[in-house]
Parts: sequence; C-alpha cells; structure tokens
Amino acid sequence: MTLHLPKKVTIIEVGPRDGLQNEKNFIPTAVKIDFIAKLKEAGLQELELTSFVSPKWVPQMSDAEDIVAACLDLKTKAIVLVPNRKGMERVMHTPCRAVAVFAGVSDEFNRKNSNKATSELLKELIPAVIELKGKGYFIRACISTAFYCPYKGKIAEADTIRLCNVFIDAGVDELSVADTIGMAAPHESFSLFSKLIRNFPNQLITAHFHDTRKMALANIYAALEAGVVRFDASAGGLGGCPFAKGATGNVATEDVVYMLSRMGVDTGVDLEKLIDAIHLISPHLSRPIDSAVFRLHTAAE
Repeated sequence: MTLHLPKKVTIIEVGPRDGLQNEKNFIPTAVKIDFIAKLKEAGLQELELTSFVSPKWVPQMSDAEDIVAACLDLKTKAIVLVPNRKGMERVMHTPCRAVAVFAGVSDEFNRKNSNKATSELLKELIPAVIELKGKGYFIRACISTAFYCPYKGKIAEADTIRLCNVFIDAGVDELSVADTIGMAAPHESFSLFSKLIRNFPNQLITAHFHDTRKMALANIYAALEAGVVRFDASAGGLGGCPFAKGATGNVATEDVVYMLSRMGVDTGVDLEKLIDAIHLISPHLSRPIDSAVFRLHTAAE
C-alpha cells in the first residue's frame, strides 16, 4: 500500500491564544512574550498570539495590546482572535493585520457561546469580515463543532460545508475546521476534509483537532490522506473549550511534529527548541503537561 503523504506541512501554533485563554493562573505578560519568542525560535512561522475579548470575561487575554506590540515581526504571521465588533475596533488600533473570527455550526453551541443562533451570529460577523477584507486584513474563519456539538450531538457534513461556504463567499483567506470536543473518528475526518478540499480547491483549509479521546493524531493522519497540509496545534497540548464540558486541550504540537517527522513529512519545526518553549511555560500552568513526547523528553533529561 502506498501512503499519500505530502513532503511538507504547515503547523499553526495556537498555544499562546487558544491554549492559554482558559488557563486558571494569570500568566505574566513577559512570560507570554518569552513563550512566543521561543516558539518562533523553534521554527513555527504562523501563530495565534492572543484574543481581543472582554478582559472581564477572559482576564488571561487582558494584555492583548501588549502582546501584539511586543511580538509582531516580518518573518512570522501573527493572528489574533476578534470575536465581535468591539474586538475588531481594538485590533484596528494595532499594527496586526491578520485576524481570526469564529462561529459554531450548531445553533446550540453558538447560543451558549454568544447568546445568538448561527444565523444571528453571521449577520454580525459577515459584514465585519467584508469590512476587514476591504482594509487589507488576512481573515481566518474558525469553524467550531464541525463534527460534533456537546449540546446537539453529531453535525451533518452538509451543515459544516454550508457554513464554510458562507465565509468563503465573504472572502475569508483561511478556514480552520475544528473537532471542538475531540469526538471525530478518522473516517469522519477523511470524509469531511475530502469534501472540503474537493468543493473549495483554492481555499486554505486547516484542520483543528482536540485530543479529548486521544484520537487527534489518528485524525491528523486521516486528514493528511484527504489532502490537508495545514494543522493547528498547541505546544504542550494546552487549551480547551469553556462551552464544551470535558473538552481537553488541543493536540500537542510536539506530538504532531514527532509523528510527522517519523513519516518523513517536513514541518520546519525544531523539536528540541519546541520542548524548551514548553519548559518555559509549564511552571506557570495550573495543570501538568501530559503530552507523550514531552513526558519522554523530560524523563530522559
């Protein structure tokens, strides 16, 4: 059997934003800046830096302007989350020109997250996307609950594809399609991503897997076979979803890098330097790092 694997993939590091936003301990801004710098040193060239959300609801992201001011450079793509118009107005006062917006496929998830049904949320988001595109911003649309919803259950592929199409019609540059509660199985990942790539051949499509049921690496392999060459990952497996009970962290960047390197797929990421970045952030976390590769490296030191 011949494996249909790419020679190179791109990893989008989401640890500084998606990974830290639900962390109970407030992490000093200087530590976050050093963490981001070490991730860049490891070779990660696209990163979600922070989120322009209300400091009242997400205190961890209250230093968003400071993070952006310290971490922008010409060599890496720095992306920030903009959940609403107020966040958009804040980011427009910074030099950052790449933003992420998000919407769940299911009404139930969106109501828990934003108190709006999907259609209501889109009425707010789509004009904002069009406005930002008109100002020259790179737009990343994060599609939550693309496979399963913690409140509705299984999501129909047609519903996910339909939402993706709405954002594509609005002019987004990238789709990040997420298994928010880590419930997708590899055959479901292969099926959905095959359809997305076939339907939208000129679109940047990124797969975003959570490792709740320890199937993220298997899902990444399936997405690779479907033709995906872009993956979100979080150093140390940091993260979770406040609106999806039991949803643990994103797939660990180090585990993804190790698996792909063993298969001869280039990520451009230096694993040893990535481990150094995780060592820097781990003392400030409320829970231990439990990724397999980090545990093995730590045991060997």
